[in-house]
Amino acid sequence: MTATRPRDLVVAFVAAVVVGNLLVRLSYGSLPGFPAPAGATLAVLGIAEAVAGWVLKGRVDRRPGSKPVEPLVAARAVLVAKASALGAALVGGLWTGLLLYTVPRASEVTAAAADTLAGAVGLVSALLLVGGALWLEHCCRAPSDHDDTHRGRGTA
Repeated sequence: MTATRPRDLVVAFVAAVVVGNLLVRLSYGSLPGFPAPAGATLAVLGIAEAVAGWVLKGRVDRRPGSKPVEPLVAARAVLVAKASALGAALVGGLWTGLLLYTVPRASEVTAAAADTLAGAVGLVSALLLVGGALWLEHCCRAPSDHDDTHRGRGTA
């Protein structure tokens, strides 16, 4: 399994920005208002994945006093991380599409000002989830079987 490529996340993000902005432009007048904490759930998930990564890193690195992590557990964590990163990139793109529409109108339209706050919370929360997911994925990497002393460095 390969690591999540940043370009995949960027492509998903940009595609979601375009689609989200188009949808908002076509239907903003008929949409209900977005509550400010609407996207905050993503931040909670991002923090949870970052904490899980920190815990798993200790087990993967076989720190003293920690139980070794089973390969299937690490594989499942990586799958969750990859899916979360991609999903958060898509949702972050949708929030950005909303922001591209509401920010220029926020000083003139009360609903746009409220939706701008919701969009900002959603975008920041999506970015937190992307970060937490990438950290979890990074923490599940197996430690190198060879250190520098086995590669001919550091020997006398």
